Amino acid sequence: TYFIVFDTWWASVRDIVLYWPEWIIVVILELLWLCLTFLLPVPGCPRGYLGPGGIGDDGKYPNCTGGAAGYIDKWLLGEDHMYHHPTCKEMYKTTQPFDPEGTLGTINSIVLAFFGLQAGKIILMYRQQPLSILKRFLIWAVLLGFISAILTKCTQNEGFIPINKNLWSLSFVTTLSCFSFVLLGIMFYVIDVKKWWGGQPFIFPGMNSILIYVASSLLGTYFPFRWEMKYATSHAEPLFQHLLATSLWVLIAYLFYKKKFFLKI
Repeated sequence: TYFIVFDTWWASVRDIVLYWPEWIIVVILELLWLCLTFLLPVPGCPRGYLGPGGIGDDGKYPNCTGGAAGYIDKWLLGEDHMYHHPTCKEMYKTTQPFDPEGTLGTINSIVLAFFGLQAGKIILMYRQQPLSILKRFLIWAVLLGFISAILTKCTQNEGFIPINKNLWSLSFVTTLSCFSFVLLGIMFYVIDVKKWWGGQPFIFPGMNSILIYVASSLLGTYFPFRWEMKYATSHAEPLFQHLLATSLWVLIAYLFYKKKFFLKI
């Protein structure tokens, strides 16, 4: 009886248990991020500071942009290898360089990618049980959403760890992962279970992802993909620009698909 019960328990969580070494590494990485972010002394700044510096926080900490994240990058990379025009500069009049893809942010981006890997493992291990896949996606979404609610105290810009993309804060990662599991669950149900939609037109860039990535990196700053905006600080014009550029790249990918041209490594 004991072995039957154990085997049943194992089957229900094998997508996690079989990868326990990876989970340990991810937990260690997140603990490292938390310790460095909230315990590392930063000269001239309060410990655990997560603000933008500049005129933020009533101008009390003008040179503390990014807190420990900014401090570590200055020490490790040097100011010459950091962004000198971060997105917070215009709004908060900051003077310090800050890299939104710096060392500490990379740690949490790894955690975010690992949740994506977890979703893939669920699909692979329970591919003959679509209901089990949907249940697990829902459980992960609720769990990560609950963690986000605690970290942010259900507020937009406050809480223990506010949602901050520039810092790749833990709450940003859990919130993004929560909605990703929800969206993936919906797409899985619509495309794989009910087969109501085949994924068009987005499957075409996926078939030529390397070509589209390289081409957009080389040509993405040129017209018609981008132009000098008259209202760059608004939301409408940048949104239109990005939607147009995305539509054009999807069209280009479709044309390559029709020509049976695929770039692979």
